[in-house]
Amino acid sequence: MVSQKVIFQCEEALQMKAVAVLIQKSSSFSSSIYLIRDGRRANAKSLLGVMSLGIENGASIEIAADGPDESEAIKTLVEYLNNPKLA
Repeated sequence: MVSQKVIFQCEEALQMKAVAVLIQKSSSFSSSIYLIRDGRRANAKSLLGVMSLGIENGASIEIAADGPDESEAIKTLVEYLNNPKLA
């Protein structure tokens, strides 16, 4: 299992799109992927799970992945969350 922290940087008008793309990117990996915020954990492949974390601009999020492509998953998701406008 690998994990990394990232700060979600996305203006409010684009947050829902950013979350949808995050879920789509997470779903492309076979590893189990979780987002952790304030001690709460959610499946990064689940819209309801991710929405339940209440992620907003400037939020500190930990991404954890466990599986055969965990390193690639973490790298891809961290790069995306660092600049969701590029997707």
